[in-house]
Amino acid sequence: MHALLQYQRESLAGKISGLDEAAARWSPVETGTSVLWLVTHMAEAEVRWVLQRFAGQEEVPAEEVPAEEGAAEEAAPGGVVACAVDAYRRVWQRVDAVAFGGASLDELCRRPDANPAVSLRWVLMHLLEETARHAGHADIIRELIDGSTGR
Repeated sequence: MHALLQYQRESLAGKISGLDEAAARWSPVETGTSVLWLVTHMAEAEVRWVLQRFAGQEEVPAEEVPAEEGAAEEAAPGGVVACAVDAYRRVWQRVDAVAFGGASLDELCRRPDANPAVSLRWVLMHLLEETARHAGHADIIRELIDGSTGR
């Protein structure tokens, strides 16, 4: 499960690689979905599902939660795109320590927001399918931006 999740994470992160900020923010749809939004959304989803819901952590350090598009990271070296990818990768480390550090896949979330309560297995499978789905979205958007295809 970890290997599949990591493969999809890397696929999504790879889709933003080489894009400048304008291209990363470009959206072909009215909802505003962009490659940058997809990366920050998935980092936030992993924090919400694993660290907050499953592990019951109240607060997650700010440096581990990607800021909304257009926030202060624009001034940071590498700009918004690099900061978003770095934040996403930092989230992976923290999430992996909790999710793959010895917890039982049958353990239920400490802060269940769903009814019925869901297990770590459910959470990880949900993240796997959501990451794969959004990596596919990013693949299509990237192809529209510059014709780039492939993983």
